[in-house]
Amino acid sequence: MALRFLFIDFNSYFASVEQQVDKSLRGKPVAVVPVEAETTSCIAASYEAKKFGVKTGTLVRDARLLCPEIIFRPARPPLYVEFHHTLIRIVEKCIPVFSVKSIDEMACELTGRQTQKENAVAIALNIKQTIAAQAGDYLRCSIGIAPNIFLAKTASDMQKPDGLIVIEDQDLPEKILSLELQDFSGIGKRMLKRLYQHGIYSTHDLWNAEKTLLRKVWGGIEGDRMYEKLRGIEPALPLSKHTTIGHSHVLSPEFRTPEGVKVIANRMLQKAAMRLRKMEYRTASLSLSVQYLNKKSWSDDIRFSDTADTLHLTSALKKLIAKIPFADTTPLKVSVAFTHLLMEKAQTRSLFEDDAQESQFNRVIDEVNLKYGKNALYFADAHEGMESSPARIAFNHIPNIALEDGRGDLKKKITKNLSFSKRKKEK
Repeated sequence: MALRFLFIDFNSYFASVEQQVDKSLRGKPVAVVPVEAETTSCIAASYEAKKFGVKTGTLVRDARLLCPEIIFRPARPPLYVEFHHTLIRIVEKCIPVFSVKSIDEMACELTGRQTQKENAVAIALNIKQTIAAQAGDYLRCSIGIAPNIFLAKTASDMQKPDGLIVIEDQDLPEKILSLELQDFSGIGKRMLKRLYQHGIYSTHDLWNAEKTLLRKVWGGIEGDRMYEKLRGIEPALPLSKHTTIGHSHVLSPEFRTPEGVKVIANRMLQKAAMRLRKMEYRTASLSLSVQYLNKKSWSDDIRFSDTADTLHLTSALKKLIAKIPFADTTPLKVSVAFTHLLMEKAQTRSLFEDDAQESQFNRVIDEVNLKYGKNALYFADAHEGMESSPARIAFNHIPNIALEDGRGDLKKKITKNLSFSKRKKEK
């Protein structure tokens, strides 16, 4: 089997971006956090911090114990998203990007002579050099090259930071047998437990397992897909569609009150409603959930006639907020989600609704916020939380900053920084 994919994984991405734009952080242990609070967890750590045992998920207070000199920086999603798009443009100067997998990962397809090992390695080295020259020295990446995306991603994780690993057909299975089961994408704690239950305790066991056994472990066709992926085959991807649209937010200390929950929930609902309309969906159900400091949680949902109107959705949210129990508990996290999504074009509108007026009203709000920023127009229930609940980045989702946080002049700042880095290189 020829080498068909090159997978790029940007190392300690959020922390590396912070070090790239702020010279004072370079060479120092840095952790990026969602909010400035001792009870929150690190969402990224620089390699200087990782040497002390700080990693994604480490509590802030524990990180301080592990590394007293550590520097915490609040997350800046718009910055990471802008750099993400810049890096895509840079990579595409070397090879077309086949698929963006997350905020810090992308896959490129090798074709023709590119599938030869020496040519694929030359492309990978060119990518690294071009990124360093045009984006900055601190935006390092590990690259994996293999017959399919799964093994290319696996290879990119085998040498960090700044790694380059090639897995050819003849390297299998020897080159992967030293890996732990959880080193493979798709094998988390729950799947690891299922593998153990079926007598699979190592990569050697996984490789030797029959398709029928893997089908039992994964509960269906995903078992067949894992069997193929391990052997370098690129399986056909199933079609996907949106099932929910929503936001969640860890409350900073000043918002851990009933009123704080209310304003943040309204802020998230208004953001989600704008996304809903942008994606041309309507929703017939709203769910609200709250997690507390004592690790307990509460959730409820409400059904209604399908809509994309923020006022209707806000009215439904108020009914749910009225049910939230607050006695002897401190709220920590709030989540809002629209479910039962329906395509806008597929719906027949009610004769009793003034849809034209409703649509025009929401369209004006969306257009003004897209042009002038997230705080230009909003509903009063979210007033106190307008500077909270910024765009959050899950590693498998890159938010549309124009929709969620407004553009501002961030792009100009980043362009200036990149130009500075390039001039420095030329000197």
